Amino acid sequence: MKRQDFRFFHRLRVRWAEVDMQKIVFNAHYLMYFDTAVADYWRALALPYEEAMHKLGGDLYVKKATVEFSASARMDDRLDVALKCGRIGNSSMVFTGAIFRGDELLITCELVYVFADPATQTSKPVPQALRDTLTAYEAGETMARIETGGWSDLGGDAGRIRTEVFLEEQKIPADMEWDDADRAAVHAVAYNRLGQPVATGRLLQQSPGVARIGRMAVHRALRGSGVGRQVLEALLSVAQARGDREVMLHAQRSAEDFYVGLGFVPRGEPFEEAGIPHVEMSRAIGGR
Repeated sequence: MKRQDFRFFHRLRVRWAEVDMQKIVFNAHYLMYFDTAVADYWRALALPYEEAMHKLGGDLYVKKATVEFSASARMDDRLDVALKCGRIGNSSMVFTGAIFRGDELLITCELVYVFADPATQTSKPVPQALRDTLTAYEAGETMARIETGGWSDLGGDAGRIRTEVFLEEQKIPADMEWDDADRAAVHAVAYNRLGQPVATGRLLQQSPGVARIGRMAVHRALRGSGVGRQVLEALLSVAQARGDREVMLHAQRSAEDFYVGLGFVPRGEPFEEAGIPHVEMSRAIGGR
């Protein structure tokens, strides 16, 4: 088994509490590593697990887990935990896992999950939507689609995400979140393969030739999955297509590195907005 056999990787560093006196990882921790990677695998599918399973009408239960040891991981090793869905049966799915230290294969694993009714834990057929999502991911397809448009078309879904992120999670007052600018803005919403909205943002005209991006919100379970980047890139494309030369935004300081990675540059001093530290950032784009 080689690294190139996998598309998905989760990276971790071995911690002191996970090793014995010889600084070798306790065997039981390898299953924990695979379990952690499974959570990130669902994130890569753009599926917030709990909500996705509720929509699918079931849940996944581990039926069998087997581990084969080739070599030991040690204290402070950087490990890559690889996963792939190798087979989907009527009600079960089989994941193959591997742990690498660089290119060295240390551990392999097979995880068998059964899709079942949460109330009775009796097996059910794997829903076609889940089957299609897993197959598409392993084939290298994109997991989220982006729609752009006006508030009349996308406001319901965009508003739902913003309510969850800004009002419920960040406790921003409703009268600071909702404004008349939504009616004039171009909105972008990311949808996963189940049709669930998972991220949003909006684009305004700040001044002639200058666009302003705002209200960027990503479902908390999917941050770091790439859907926020897709939303931002979609809004940048809209701004470029209409001839804007520059895009600016007010970034929460906790998200500053995200925007820097997409070419935005901080300017001016940090400030507070709705009680949250922000910094203004901008990026030049090539208009028509």
